[in-house]
Amino acid sequence: IGNLAKNLLDATRLFLNDPTKPLYANNFQFYDKWQSFNIGDFKITPYLVDHSSVDAYGFLIEADDKRIFYSGDFRGHGNKSKLFDNIIKNPPPRIDLLFMEGTMIERDNSEFPKESAVQEKIQKVIEQQRNISFLISSSQNIDRLVSAYKACVACNKILVIDFYTAWVLEQVKKVSPGVRAMEWQHIAVLKDGYSSGRQYGVMTKDRNRFGKFMRMVFEHTIAGDELHECPSRYLVLGKLHSGRVIQTFVAAEPVSVIYSQWQGYLKCSDSECYGAETMNAFKQGSIDGIKYHYAHTSGHATVSDLQSFANALNPKVLVPIHTEHPAKFTDLFPHMKVLVQPTEFHLTGEA
Repeated sequence: IGNLAKNLLDATRLFLNDPTKPLYANNFQFYDKWQSFNIGDFKITPYLVDHSSVDAYGFLIEADDKRIFYSGDFRGHGNKSKLFDNIIKNPPPRIDLLFMEGTMIERDNSEFPKESAVQEKIQKVIEQQRNISFLISSSQNIDRLVSAYKACVACNKILVIDFYTAWVLEQVKKVSPGVRAMEWQHIAVLKDGYSSGRQYGVMTKDRNRFGKFMRMVFEHTIAGDELHECPSRYLVLGKLHSGRVIQTFVAAEPVSVIYSQWQGYLKCSDSECYGAETMNAFKQGSIDGIKYHYAHTSGHATVSDLQSFANALNPKVLVPIHTEHPAKFTDLFPHMKVLVQPTEFHLTGEA
């Protein structure tokens, strides 16, 4: 695993579990981008890729004079699109078999084709706000956090995050010095509110790990009362389950909710995705005082980028992975040998 990816896994488990308990039973070893390593007879080279989750990789796997490339999840339209461009310009040669994702087949990304379009939409919403705005997004979608921050700078607003998100950004800072959450003037950390109390409790139980971070972060905290005193100053990072908190800000001017992740979650029940039903009600306009906006671009490659990727690697055989429509690969890549795995298994009594 990549070192940053491990740190982000740790961040989630630390803030969800008791930090005094062991995180894993696994024995982790770390690789670095484009640095080959061996496992037995297999030579493996990690290729850092553009994806909504940072520290994501594709892999070139070589053994017995055969070369397999596994794409992993990737895209070509994020803030790290240079990584996609580089592999298109300098693809690994002589690929025998390509495993390639196809999440976006039958999905449309035209409304927000690039991350920059998402930033523009966020900026447009918050520059017109007369009440508070909430951005519903993942704390580990670093591109989205950067887009929100840049929009806040342009509009002279404050991006409000929680302790967990601040810790995530500190992990990213170790490998990307441009991400400096606690040094950004337009960032504040909510010290009380919907999750801050629990997160603070996690940190106080593990001061060896969080002590220095706590001293630093408390220089940039903000109280929930301050949000209510002048709500139009703030863009708050929220989650799918933030509906109840959002409704406490309903006033004469509507609260703006900027939904910035896959809309498929909104089709779920609360038992499947807690908070989805309220968030979907925001979208449908059935709750007064809430103005719903959508601003999201996928973490996965569009069909045209999938075609560019496959054409550049030019494999002898192409295998679809991570897709609901593997049979579509045959139509999209007619000049390639596509091996479609069966998606349904009809079991008999003898199975």
